[in-house]
Amino acid sequence: MPTLPTLRQRAAALVLPIAATLLLAACGGAPSGAATQAVAGIYRPALPEPRIVAASAPLQCVPYARQMTGVAIRGDAWTWWEAARGRYARGNVPVPGSVLVLKRNQRLRLGHVAVVTAVINAREILVDQANWLNRGRIHLNTPVRDVSAANDWSVVKVWYTPRNIYGVRTYHAYGFIYPPRA
Repeated sequence: MPTLPTLRQRAAALVLPIAATLLLAACGGAPSGAATQAVAGIYRPALPEPRIVAASAPLQCVPYARQMTGVAIRGDAWTWWEAARGRYARGNVPVPGSVLVLKRNQRLRLGHVAVVTAVINAREILVDQANWLNRGRIHLNTPVRDVSAANDWSVVKVWYTPRNIYGVRTYHAYGFIYPPRA
């Protein structure tokens, strides 16, 4: 009668191919630099580097999202979700050109909106946004990860570009507003 693999055997079967891939990448077996990323033992093209750029004048997230998408909604970011009802399609699936709407909380007193620029996979997207760190700058190619239990983009983590890591905080989201051309 065959025996089931132990937890240690299953872990080794998963870790060894990934470790071998990373070793090859470190030794020059894979293209160098940011050209590729090792992900679960396979290579995929690298994503654009997240970066922060200064605007000619400090920007808020709402006018920036409105300008980038053509979504003609005014008011604080957290009000966008309800304001979009009946005017724009809304949902919980990210689409390039859509607007991610974060709920307000103690840290985000006015909520926040960001423009989806790419869908990496079912749980990761890239966004462009203004004023994320409250300095009025534009954050480009910022990764956002869905960390919700239901995989419905209701809870997210946002990349912290200055430290090159995902931030420790989670943010509750309403979902995505879809402009007519998204």
